[in-house]
Amino acid sequence: MKPDEFAFEAQERKLPQFADAIAMVLGLAGIVVGLNHILGLRILGIVLIENVFLYIEMVLFLSITFLLYPARKNHHGGVPWYDWILFALCAATCSYLAWNGENIVNLGWVYRAPITMTLASGILCILALEAVRRVGGPVILIVCTVFAVFPMIAHVMPGFLWAPQLEIGTVLREHALGSDSILGQPIKVVTTVLMGFLIFGAALIVTGGGRFFMDIAMALLGRTRGGTAKVSIMSSALFGSLSGSVLSNIVTTGRLTIPAMRRAGYPASYAAAVEACASTGGTLMPPVMGAVAFIMADFLRISYAEVAIAAIVPSMLFYLALILQVDMFAARNKLQVPPADDLPDLWEVLARGWHHLAGLVLLTYLLIGMRLETYAPYYATVFVIGVALLRRQIGLRHLVNLLAESVRTIVNIFAILAGIGMVIGALTFTGIGAAFSRELILFGGQNVFLLLVFGAITSFILGMGMTITACYLLLATILPSALIQQGLDPVAVHLFILYWGMLSFITPPVALGAMAAASIAGAETMPVGLKSMRIGAILFVLPFMFALSPELILHGAFVDCVIAIATASISVLLISQCLEGWAYRIGVIGAVPRALFLIAGATLLYPGVYTDLIGAGFAALGFGSAWLNRQRSGKLPTLDSA
Repeated sequence: MKPDEFAFEAQERKLPQFADAIAMVLGLAGIVVGLNHILGLRILGIVLIENVFLYIEMVLFLSITFLLYPARKNHHGGVPWYDWILFALCAATCSYLAWNGENIVNLGWVYRAPITMTLASGILCILALEAVRRVGGPVILIVCTVFAVFPMIAHVMPGFLWAPQLEIGTVLREHALGSDSILGQPIKVVTTVLMGFLIFGAALIVTGGGRFFMDIAMALLGRTRGGTAKVSIMSSALFGSLSGSVLSNIVTTGRLTIPAMRRAGYPASYAAAVEACASTGGTLMPPVMGAVAFIMADFLRISYAEVAIAAIVPSMLFYLALILQVDMFAARNKLQVPPADDLPDLWEVLARGWHHLAGLVLLTYLLIGMRLETYAPYYATVFVIGVALLRRQIGLRHLVNLLAESVRTIVNIFAILAGIGMVIGALTFTGIGAAFSRELILFGGQNVFLLLVFGAITSFILGMGMTITACYLLLATILPSALIQQGLDPVAVHLFILYWGMLSFITPPVALGAMAAASIAGAETMPVGLKSMRIGAILFVLPFMFALSPELILHGAFVDCVIAIATASISVLLISQCLEGWAYRIGVIGAVPRALFLIAGATLLYPGVYTDLIGAGFAALGFGSAWLNRQRSGKLPTLDSA
C-alpha cells in the first residue's frame, strides 16, 4: 500500500446558501443549548436531564455532518438528495430519542425496550459510523466498526478476548441508549467543557490572531540566526495550541513560514520538516492544547489545569530541540540573517493585536489561577471579541465567520467522538479493556521499560491514519491500567500514550503532517518524512523521559524537578549537536564527537545520579575530542561559531 493510501483529510464542501443557512441556524441553536446547560442559564426555564441534552445536541450538530462533509472525498457541487435524507433521518432519530429520554432512564430501556426504540438505536449506530467515516476516513471507520460489533462475536473469541454473547438488539441499545458508548465520556466532554475552547480558538483566528502570532514571532526572532525557521517554530507552537489540529496548523502558518525559510536558504525538504514538527508539537502546547487534553483530564478525574501544567516542560523541551537544531543548521551552513527592513516592528505589532495576547493571558489565569475551566473560555472569548469590536477591527461579517468557524470545528470533533464512543463502549460493557491490561502485564513480565515499548508501538500503529484524539481515546481505555499498576505516574502514562499517538504525523509511511508540508514546499513526501523524523527525534524519546522521571511533568519535590529539567535540557542540547554535526563554541564536529554526544545525551535521559555522572563524562569527552580536532585542523573557534 502506498503512503498516500493511508492519508485522509476531511474535506468540507462549500454549501449552497440555503444549506449553509440551515447549518448555521442549527449550529447556533446547539451552542445556545450547550451554554444553557453548561452555565445553568435556565433560558425559558428549561433544565434538561443529561441524556436528553446530549440527544438534542446530536440533533443540532451530528446531523450537520451529512450536509458539511460529502460522502466521497472528491465530490464537488451542492448537497445531493441522499445527504438531505441522511440529514433529516439523523435529526428525526435523535429527536425521537430525546423525546423519550426520561423513559430510557426510568424504564431501563437499555436492557428491554419497544421495537421502535431498538430500531432507532440501530439507525443512530449506522449514522454515527457513517459520520465518522466522512470526517475521520476509512481507517477509523474500520476500527470503530470492528469494536462496535465485537460484543456479538466475543463468545467465540479465544483467551482474554472472550466475553458472554450479547444479542444484536442489546448491543444496539447499549451503544445508542447507554451512558458508556455514543453518549459516553468523549461526547460529554465536548458538550460540557471543550465547546468553549473551540469557540475561543475560532474567535482568535477570526479576529486575526493567527497573523498576530506570526508577526510577533517575526519581530522577536526574525533578526536572529536562522530566524525564519525560529519564527515557524514559535508561530506554529502558538497557533497549534489554539487550533488543536496538526494539518490546519500546517496549512495556515506553513503557507507563510515555508516560503520564508526557503528564501533564507533552508532547503525545501528541511523547511517542510521544520514546519511539520513544529505544528505536530503545537497540539500539546499549553495553555489551550488540543481537544484531547480535556478528555484526558476527564479520564484522570483531575482538573484541566493539572494536565496543562504537566505538559509545560515536555512541550518546552521539544521546542528547545527544534530551536537548537535550526540554529545549528543555520550556523553550519552560514545562512544569512534577513534584512531588518523586512521585519515588523515589535511595538507596532503589539499595538495592533495586544488583545490577542491579553486574551491568552486571561484564559491562562482563569484556568490555572482561578480553576474556572467551564467559564474561562467564554470570558476570554467575550474579551477578545469585545476589544476587537471597540477598536473597529471586526464587524458583522467577522461575527458570522466566527459562528461558521465554531460550528464547523464542533461538528468535526462531534462526528469523530460519536464513533469513537462506540469503541470505548464495547470495551467497557464486555470487560475486554481490563482483560487486555492484565494480559499486557503478564506478557511484559513486570518489566516497566518493556511495557512502555509495547505501549509506544501500539500507540504508533493505531495513530496511523487516525486523529490524535481518536487514537488516544482508544488506547486510554486499555493501556494505562497496565502501566499504572507498575508504579508509573498516571498523568505521565496518559501523556506518554498521547505523545506516541501523534508521532505518525511526522513518521512514514503515513506522515500526514509531513505530506501537507511537503505539498506547500514543493518537495517529495518521503524525504520530508525522513527529515521530520530526524529533526523531531527528541519526540521519540521524550515520552520515555517523563514516564520514567515524573519530575519532568512537575510531579515531585521542587529540587528534584529542577535537577530533572536541567539534565533533560542538557541532554536535548547534546543530542541536537549530534544530529546537526555542530557544537557551540566549536563549530563543525566529526563522527567521534557526535557519537560521544549521543551517548552522553541518551545517558542523561535516564534519571539517576550515576547515569547523570556518566553522561557528564561522555559529554566532556565529546567536547574535548571536538576541540582537539579543531586544533589539529588549525581552525580555532571564533565568536561567529558561538
